[in-house]
Amino acid sequence: MCGIWGIFGSDMDLQTYFQKAYSIRHRGPDAFTLTNIEKFTNCLLCFHRLAITDSSGLGNQPMMIKDFPHIITMCNGELYNYKKLRDQYNFNFTSDCDCEILIHLYAYGGIDFMVKMLDGVYAFCVVDTQAKKVYIGRDTIGVRPMYRLYQEKRGFLAFSSEAKGIVDLNCIQTEITPVLPGLYEEYDVGLDGKASFVERKRFHSIEKLPKWADTSCPMPIGDDHAANIRVLFTEAVRKRFMAKRRIGCFLSGGLDSSLVSALAAKFAIENGVEYALQTFSVGLEGSTDVAAARKVAAHIGSEHHEIVITPEEGIGIIEDVIYSLESYDIITLRGSIAMYLVAKYIKEKTDTVVVYSGEGSDELFQGYINFHLAPSPEEADEESRRLLNDLYLFDVQRSDKIPAAHGLEIRVPFLDHHLISYVLSIPQQERGPRFGIEKYLLRKAFDGTGLLPDEILWRPKEGFSDGVSSTEKSWNVVLKEFVEDKVTESMMKEAPSLFPFNTPTTKEAFYYRQIFERRFGNHSSWIPYMWWPKWTNMVDPSARGMKHYKKSVHNCDDANSS
Repeated sequence: MCGIWGIFGSDMDLQTYFQKAYSIRHRGPDAFTLTNIEKFTNCLLCFHRLAITDSSGLGNQPMMIKDFPHIITMCNGELYNYKKLRDQYNFNFTSDCDCEILIHLYAYGGIDFMVKMLDGVYAFCVVDTQAKKVYIGRDTIGVRPMYRLYQEKRGFLAFSSEAKGIVDLNCIQTEITPVLPGLYEEYDVGLDGKASFVERKRFHSIEKLPKWADTSCPMPIGDDHAANIRVLFTEAVRKRFMAKRRIGCFLSGGLDSSLVSALAAKFAIENGVEYALQTFSVGLEGSTDVAAARKVAAHIGSEHHEIVITPEEGIGIIEDVIYSLESYDIITLRGSIAMYLVAKYIKEKTDTVVVYSGEGSDELFQGYINFHLAPSPEEADEESRRLLNDLYLFDVQRSDKIPAAHGLEIRVPFLDHHLISYVLSIPQQERGPRFGIEKYLLRKAFDGTGLLPDEILWRPKEGFSDGVSSTEKSWNVVLKEFVEDKVTESMMKEAPSLFPFNTPTTKEAFYYRQIFERRFGNHSSWIPYMWWPKWTNMVDPSARGMKHYKKSVHNCDDANSS
């Protein structure tokens, strides 16, 4: 996890941009580089580094090596197959930095070859001074964020890992948009540094097996879908155990984070790491998640940390969370508050820098409670794919930006491209809830392995923003009570005229939106719609409010005997 920032074609003194480049420094506390580009005038690149795989200065970016001095790269990401590609093509590496592979792949086969061979999560910039080209792009899911601003008439291009790095860039009134996942953009750059858009090209989609997943990777065998999921997910966790910094896990006690933590603990032992794997749970007094996480930690033998927070602590950081998240979506914000506090604890109280998390499982395995209401397997499949494609707007924003606010790097094995493409190839009728149990296929994949206690493996779904609180008073109720007297009825009447796009319909939504607008101005389009569970008539997106809609109750005996 790092921060990348760049501009091309500026008519201003480059020094005027330094402060904006510095605004994303939290993403890379270990080193800071600001440089212009030889042969390109009026261009500037900035890199904030969090050193994970290469602790020497050789991995600093922007990166350029003597064999290919015309290629300059920056990458915010983790590329899990860089050693395999280095050896396969006999590339002459100058560092142990995973991101050096971009230079070699680009020099070997061009931009299309490069992006299709990357197994990982990333946002990148490649500058080719010889061809006078600039490329920017993002991984298939969009796990690593990237925003861009392009003003065609001025030939001005700017990009940043977070939107705050290019908001109000010298009062340039141009729309700032996320770089779309699974695509790269190509620009020509003239001798005056002016950028000209050429094309936007898709190189991966979630449904298709990625090019890098060749026969040397674990491949599904036969029709035992549960067994194949177990193999692919285990590999997804294993290959992410790549770091020279301490690794830990967010552990809510739910199925997803528990599976991730249990496998990470297993690989920590197998890899002979010299420290105990740290796990972290967070919640208010009486949190159902904290109690469940305690059982998992005891089972896997982790060094467990419980962070008990108060409503006042959560409420007190709402504005900081909105600024870090760059969003006003209700359900995303609710979960981000607790994550912000646990990330802050990790940064201040431990030496863990890399943190595993369980994001993506609910979208992939149809784990949300409302999937019990899907009219058909076909519609459930369509909704699952939509949620996966739009993750970069919601949960993936939270999982990257909130830990990044405290200089932490997140790892999300459920969003492994190989795993996703396989699961989406399974017949639709087998992927939804079965026996009244969501994520049945995933649970069955690890049933009988002893990896987790049965009470955790078959624990019902609970949203992260719900599980942090007790069943007597949910976190969403605490937040609603707080905003009740902060937003008046007269203010709500003005909401349609104040916020014509994604107009707030509740006081909680209004409260978040006014903070967002104050910090970021008129950029509400970053969130094209508010996240809401499909097939329900809920007035609140909280999962706890949907439990009575379930078609059947959990029956572990039926599930285990099937």
